[in-house]
Amino acid sequence: MVPLRGVLDAFVFSMLGMLFRHVGTKTLTTIPCAGVLAGDRQGESTLGTNEMSYLGLSEEQEHIYRLCLREPGIGLDGIIDQLRLPPNAARRELRRLRELGLLRRQSEGLAAADPDVAVARLLDLRLHELHEKLQRVTQLQPLVASLRAERGEERDPAVVGIEQVTEPAKIRDRIDDLAFFAREDVALVEPGLALGQEEIDQARPRVLRCLRRGLSVRTVLERKALDHAPTVAYLRELESHGARVRLVNHTSAEIQMYDRRTAVVPVDPEDATKGALFAQESGVVANILALFESIWAESEDLGSLLGEWRAEEDAPSELERSVLRAMCSGGKDEAGARDLGVSVRTYRRYIADLMQLLGAGNRPQAALLARERGWI
Repeated sequence: MVPLRGVLDAFVFSMLGMLFRHVGTKTLTTIPCAGVLAGDRQGESTLGTNEMSYLGLSEEQEHIYRLCLREPGIGLDGIIDQLRLPPNAARRELRRLRELGLLRRQSEGLAAADPDVAVARLLDLRLHELHEKLQRVTQLQPLVASLRAERGEERDPAVVGIEQVTEPAKIRDRIDDLAFFAREDVALVEPGLALGQEEIDQARPRVLRCLRRGLSVRTVLERKALDHAPTVAYLRELESHGARVRLVNHTSAEIQMYDRRTAVVPVDPEDATKGALFAQESGVVANILALFESIWAESEDLGSLLGEWRAEEDAPSELERSVLRAMCSGGKDEAGARDLGVSVRTYRRYIADLMQLLGAGNRPQAALLARERGWI
């Protein structure tokens, strides 16, 4: 019987090995195309440049896409002539590129999608394929166990390397354990517009404990998260404790990596109820780590995007200043809310948001920081 590790190597590693060498969009316009597929104009072969193979494009498809970037409006005849492709092959590859959204017809010829859009779209498709492959691998586990049972063997859990967990409480417990026992570094990617308050409340103590123990923590979010004040406050808090925070224009990857040995990814990025996959199989982990590093390399530091805490960006509104003054007066929340004409719940939410914005762990600290900034 073929051992499960062999199945993983053949089925996962070979399928995913290409995926995570993420292609930078700048290469699409700065690396010269091979020119022709069968040979250059002097008959010498220039085949071999297929940078976008990692994103699922064939060599012919990449050359066509690059040619359309260089020569907007080119038609089928021009592609056939310059790339020396058989007409039927050229039509087939053009049809596939249009299906992928990388090319579109215009009255004057073919137009190529913007490289940023093209790479993001291809990466999303490959990430979707990744999740499908990982799901299939988890489905192999009971099969292998039943085959081993035919020989009277017990299933060796150490060989499996990938586990699917569906219950939210168990997922949180497993992640807490991974963070607690981590000894070197933690790497995180969070897609989406912002972090919800519940996500922040769950992640904060876990990440801060890692930082206090001297671990390296790197986290990446989308730039749109800057529009959400509680998320920005949380990220600044992490930075103040030594975390490195970066922002990327867009990512659909959701990754947690602990000590470069265990990776956590969702079973289905669009359906959280399907749970998470915990991977320790070395080939899978290595490729997920490579994906994280590629996203990290293309992201920008939080500080460079926010500037040095510019007062005009951080200054509270008049209502928020009134909330701070009421909080500092030492009166009850009910009295402060009544004076401001808001509900107690709204009043407390303002205080919580301001504490996050200030990076304060409690109200006295928030009052001190607010005075230092001249807000009250």
